[in-house]
Amino acid sequence: MRTPLWFLDTLAYVHVDSEASGGTLALVESVAREGDMPPLHVHHREDEAFYVIDGRMTLFVAGREPVELGPGEGLLAPKGVPHVYRVESERARWLVALTPAGFDEFVREVAEPAEHDDLPPDGRPHDIERVNAAAARQGIEILGPPGVTP
Repeated sequence: MRTPLWFLDTLAYVHVDSEASGGTLALVESVAREGDMPPLHVHHREDEAFYVIDGRMTLFVAGREPVELGPGEGLLAPKGVPHVYRVESERARWLVALTPAGFDEFVREVAEPAEHDDLPPDGRPHDIERVNAAAARQGIEILGPPGVTP
């Protein structure tokens, strides 16, 4: 059974974690509302592949033009390359596959158990110092606040 988590401003489900994959893969499903955009960041340990299930999102990857993705489309954000996404539709649902695993641990450390199987309330406060510290432990470097692109 999938356990819903409120990860920052998204509803997230960890489908494959470090333990289940022997550390080789993390697979996380996310749902977010229009305008959702995490901080600009870089994964120093893993490649991150995005695959859109529903809705539309734009991926901003350093060194490339922004790419808007819709259902059935995906894009790789290679390790060591700054990137961020922005949800363009009313809602979007996507998968991220990261190899090797570790991102799942970051999600679980930062997230709260969801009070219901839907998006968290809009405008919830976040403990940015806690998020940054958890990210650093997983080799994720936060480069800028939400809204900043590479």
